[in-house]
Amino acid sequence: MVPKIRRGSRTHGLLVYLYGPGKRDEHTDPHLVGSWDGFAPDPGRDTSPDPDPKATLARLAAALDLRVKQAGDKAPAQHVWHCSVRTDPGDRTLTDDEWNTVARRLVHAVNLAPEGDPDGCRWVAVRHADDHIHILATMVRGDLRRPRMNYDFKKAQAECRRIEQEMGLRRLKPGDGTGAKKPTSAERFKAERTGRPETPRETLREAVRQAVAGAASEAEFFTRLREAGLRVKLRHAPSGDVLGYTVALPGDRNRDREPVWFAGSTLAPDLSYPKIQRRLADGTPETGPLLPEADSVRSDWSPPARGRRTATGVAERAAILLDSDDDDAAAQLVGVGELLDAVAQTSPAATRAELGAAARSFERATRSHVRAERADTRAIRSAARGIIQAGGALGRGEDGGTTAMLVSTLVLVALAAARWHSARGHAQQAEASRQTAEHLRAAYRQAAAAPMQALRDQGRALPEAQRRAYETTIRAALPGNRTRPGTSTKNDALAATLAQAEQAGHDPKALLQEAIAMRELDTAEDVNDVLVWRLRRLAQLPAHPGEATRRPQVGTGRATPPANPASVRTAPPASPRPTAPDPRNRPPRR
Repeated sequence: MVPKIRRGSRTHGLLVYLYGPGKRDEHTDPHLVGSWDGFAPDPGRDTSPDPDPKATLARLAAALDLRVKQAGDKAPAQHVWHCSVRTDPGDRTLTDDEWNTVARRLVHAVNLAPEGDPDGCRWVAVRHADDHIHILATMVRGDLRRPRMNYDFKKAQAECRRIEQEMGLRRLKPGDGTGAKKPTSAERFKAERTGRPETPRETLREAVRQAVAGAASEAEFFTRLREAGLRVKLRHAPSGDVLGYTVALPGDRNRDREPVWFAGSTLAPDLSYPKIQRRLADGTPETGPLLPEADSVRSDWSPPARGRRTATGVAERAAILLDSDDDDAAAQLVGVGELLDAVAQTSPAATRAELGAAARSFERATRSHVRAERADTRAIRSAARGIIQAGGALGRGEDGGTTAMLVSTLVLVALAAARWHSARGHAQQAEASRQTAEHLRAAYRQAAAAPMQALRDQGRALPEAQRRAYETTIRAALPGNRTRPGTSTKNDALAATLAQAEQAGHDPKALLQEAIAMRELDTAEDVNDVLVWRLRRLAQLPAHPGEATRRPQVGTGRATPPANPASVRTAPPASPRPTAPDPRNRPPRR
């Protein structure tokens, strides 16, 4: 049940709309389902001998405005309180009596007309559709004072959550005021008229979020905005320092044919200029090696593959920090959001839609009232920057395999974020994290199909004795992962990976134990898949079967380049950084 509150100054004009045919949705049988005293005239169902709907509507408007006129100059300029309340499409149809109860509880909750108060404000509830009502109230009490209505939106939301539970309706997640501003009805209607799949506000929000992902400076951030095809206008102080920014979508103009500008703070709370400044200062990406492990990433792999391998290690550490239940992990959530944006921007076509949906879902999970005191996000922002600078992955070979490797880890990060938020009562953020995990799982299945099938084929091709030995090792390490030797293909990909690790000079038993101990596996949809990618990253094995392998240095466990460079599969040339796409040409929102 969703309440939407507005303020206005024309009681009669709003009543004309509520009892009229409707501008978009057809108004069917408009009538009152409740009023301040239960006896208000109803223009929709006037039972007088000679009914005149216009005259009845004028009487209703006069009755509602009576105290406003009596208060004179003391009445507020915007004296109309208008609240539409809508049920979910899957909810049952409420009766008029039930809608009357909903209206009375809401005007009581927001202190317009408390139960038992004879001086409460005058109000009516009009129903002209099965799934919603409109509450119209005039904000002058019987004693000619204004009602105390602080935080009316939050109070209405809280009361709707209680009504949902008591009436058996779909229960929405309570918010905490950190969500991005929703598009207005006018913005949605304009988007439909102009044939846009979403409103300019939503398009700009995503474009700005993607521009800040991995940006090293304000100048780079503004450059990315312009490269994305947006209009950008900066506000400067007399000293020349930037004070703020606004963005507009090309072609989006108002009735005066002027661009419709949006400040960053009106797109999302964390996209205001001061907060972007703070984010860049706290987590300026490194220009050298991203992490100590980055030095061990093979130089013969393509830049997209190297960037994704490095990001996988960073994502593992972010998950560990989130599992530690420390408030400082709030900074990691922002970094994970940037990493998702970077992957979505550079992903192959097959996974782009699901990864884009995952990034949009996780956007809600990056904001809460928890503030990290030690917000060092340099590593994760550097990983995001590395992915963007490497350009788009090809979606096949090593690039496609490392995409699957990274997405598999990001699934576990999203689930760790859901637990972190749930522990703090952040219902909307936890739900957004779970939705992110579902989108990532869908993207993973698409990205992993080819490399995992190739690994299964290699596992089945192993000599029978060797395959049985690896299955014994797997069953000993994972007692709950039991299979009958020689009859199941469940462990084929894992067995093939252990064989390749041993061929490269690793101890398969020790390496498997190390992979299992990295972090929990309870939330993994497929434990074998997760372990395959952990093993291939730990052992520096190619993410896609058939790529060249190399043996580790004795005593270090780290892989070194093969002695014969000719034995290395030639890496594809580095993809140039793609020109940022026009945000209007993205796939539609899911």
